[in-house]
Amino acid sequence: MKRLFGTDGVRGVANKDLTPELAMKIASATALTLKPQGRECVVFVGCDTRLSSPMLCDAILCGLCAVGARAVNLGVLPTPAVAFLTKAHRADAGIVISASHNSFEHNGIKIFNSEGYKLADELEERIESLVEGEIPLATGAQIGIREDKIEYRVEYLSYLKSIAPERLDGLKIAIDCANGATSALAGELFSSLGAECQVMACKPDGVNINEGCGSVYIEKMCDYVVKNRLDAGIAFDGDGDRLMCVNERGEVVDGDMIMASLAYDMKKRGALVKSTVVGTIMTNLGFERFCQENGIDFIPARVGDRYVLEEMLLGGYSFGGEQSGHLIFSDYSTTGDGMLSAIMLLSLMKRKSLPLSTLHSVMKRFPQALVNVDADKEQKLVFLRSEKIKKILDDAKAELGSNGRIVARPSGTESLVRIMVECDTDPEKIANETAEKIRAVLAEA
Repeated sequence: MKRLFGTDGVRGVANKDLTPELAMKIASATALTLKPQGRECVVFVGCDTRLSSPMLCDAILCGLCAVGARAVNLGVLPTPAVAFLTKAHRADAGIVISASHNSFEHNGIKIFNSEGYKLADELEERIESLVEGEIPLATGAQIGIREDKIEYRVEYLSYLKSIAPERLDGLKIAIDCANGATSALAGELFSSLGAECQVMACKPDGVNINEGCGSVYIEKMCDYVVKNRLDAGIAFDGDGDRLMCVNERGEVVDGDMIMASLAYDMKKRGALVKSTVVGTIMTNLGFERFCQENGIDFIPARVGDRYVLEEMLLGGYSFGGEQSGHLIFSDYSTTGDGMLSAIMLLSLMKRKSLPLSTLHSVMKRFPQALVNVDADKEQKLVFLRSEKIKKILDDAKAELGSNGRIVARPSGTESLVRIMVECDTDPEKIANETAEKIRAVLAEA
């Protein structure tokens, strides 16, 4: 059996790669793997707004009850909300049905342990092993019970309000909910903190999640913020675990720039534990230079917020994140949380009485280009093993020398190979040329 779990759970096209049958088996295997000794396994389940989510949610709830677990349906909620509630209510696991930033026809399954952290590789492998075999089903009085606890979302919102460093009175912001899991929550949250909110892409219909909106498609937000003279624009992805921002000038502020703004302030206040920030190998070189100039240690992890968190936990660090907008504040959350990150950034703007453009100016972004090459699972293996591709990348790195860098890797969530180039002159040209050469090799596979 091929490995089910990628860097962010199980992903695939709903009813093709990810069927209700497979979802049911994954749920049953999860409950059997994480079942505590001497009592029933309690599992919280939440989902995003895509068309296939209710179908897969029902299958997962069924799979949990089929092996004797108590299945608690939370309804539509952001991924970090499910992680928070799982830990707060001492459930044994949390399951999220979402494909994050992907288009509506895709879906996925993410699993959290009782502490709200994504599962270790070893546990994922045990779940996969059970999925491949025969799963023992409960009978009679041992069959599990389903509960609906939609009202638990109020606890998550109350928690976010309670940890907000500042009220946001006077700030005028736009919020793009990507027609996803934050649609019913974000406007209420930020309005309750005092911000004047203009909320968009908050009317999900099952197929419009991430469709020309949200953190992946932020261009419309740039024009909107300038036209309406707003202080900032905030855009979440489909499951609400990350964000991208727009400053008052209509310029995109990515995860690296948000991290620089917050890390600079945290360092000045003595709130940055061990004066360290964890990023990834894709973090912009400008962020690394910002760290060097400000006495901050930078640790690059593998791409994926789970790997950022692993490094944070290993070193006891309090702050980390990715360029894509997954930011982790380990004092407050066990995973990336877009709404929490927005609260922290807007609170900094409010406390400093400074525009967002001034806050992120502490970092000078290095010119960067990212090109994607379509690649199925077999082609990803070719990419990793091919000597031809290794030479293509080595030649590109030699051309850049000390004036830049190139990072190429298979995506853990999509059928892509990502090629990132950073250099002082025309990174787009080098990235496209490298991508074309790699496409040619993969086409032969």
